[in-house]
Parts: sequence; C-alpha cells; structure tokens
Amino acid sequence: MTHRTPPKAVLFDMDGVLTANNHFHRQAWKELALELLGLELSEHDLDTKVDGGRNPEIIERLTGEAPEADFADRFHHAKEGRYRDLARGQLRPVAGLAEYLTGLRDLGIPAVIVTSADHTNTDFALSALEVAHFFAGRVTGDEVTRGKPDPQPYQMGAALLGLRGADCLAHEDAVNGVRSASGAGCRVLALSTTQTAGVLLKAGAAQVEPDFTGWRSWLEG
Repeated sequence: MTHRTPPKAVLFDMDGVLTANNHFHRQAWKELALELLGLELSEHDLDTKVDGGRNPEIIERLTGEAPEADFADRFHHAKEGRYRDLARGQLRPVAGLAEYLTGLRDLGIPAVIVTSADHTNTDFALSALEVAHFFAGRVTGDEVTRGKPDPQPYQMGAALLGLRGADCLAHEDAVNGVRSASGAGCRVLALSTTQTAGVLLKAGAAQVEPDFTGWRSWLEG
C-alpha cells in the first residue's frame, strides 16, 4: 500500500468486495435474462452491462428501454431469489477482511456499506459473513434514486457520517462502482475480484489489490 494518510471513514461496496460472490450473480442474471427478457447474455454483456448498478438500470442497459415498474419489480425478486438460492451456504469473506475491519474499528475509523443490493440481499450477505457489527450504517440500492455509476450512493454513504466523499476511502470491484465512488470525490482502492487491475485503474481507481491481506498493517503504518 502506498497511500498512508488515514481516511475519516471507509465506504465498502458489498458484492465482490466483502465476498467474491459475483459468479452467483452472473449465473442468476444469465438464467433470468433468458427466461424473462429472452436475452442470451455473453460474457462481454456481463462484464460491461451487468456488473455495478440496480436491476432496472441494468435491464435498460441490456434492452435499450427502461422497464415498466411492475416488470422491473417482478424481475428483481426473481433474479435476487435465484441468486440467494445459488449462494446460500457458499459465501466466504475476501481474504484479510476480518483483520482489516477489526483494524478500522480499533483505530476508530467508521465503515459504511454502499451497495446496489437491496435490504434482503444485504442482510443475507452480512449475516453469512458475520460482519454486520463492524458497520456504522449502510446505503442500499432500494434507498437511492440514481444507482451506480452515478455518485449519489457514495455521497449518501459519506453523508451518513456527516462527511464528504473526499474525506472517505472507498472499496469497489466493478467499473460502475469505481466511477460512482470517484465521482463522489472518494479515493478508490479497488479489488480485482471481478475486473482486471488495468480496467479498474482506467475507470478511476487510485490503486488495485487482490484482497485485504495486510491492509491492517497499512492502516497502522
């Protein structure tokens, strides 16, 4: 790690950051896009249109049209239910996560979740990973009016603590998430769990690491 100034807070995306669960989401998207949208998604579609953002916005990126509210709601519940069926009992924390979160707590640096997931999926993951107690608050996809890559989610995450985005460090794994966090003024240290380092740096990340191993010692450095 090269940036030694401690942040006032750390904002964490959830999927792909706390846990490497993206393959479950991608599989659910492939199945439900075929069943409900009649679309056979390519890996390129999954990389460029699906990762990062709320489901109605992703459907619009895939089809070119904003979905009707009733259909968007039906698709959301079907897709997220499929994801939970695939992921149940399979979620594991990214390497070094517990040590890093403990270090933040010990240094008095608050952590907040900023995720495109809804409340149900957020509770599902935090419970499975047993890390909910580390977070001072959360911003979920059903609380924002403009999802990632818009900066609103990270602006809201910082505001929960009375801070600006520029006061915060953000952790992301997706291009749209990096754009959201950097657009809010956060310094973004990304994880290469779902994208290559080059892609994440190009999107606006200041640094990319494979996981959280050794990050507590960086905080204390």
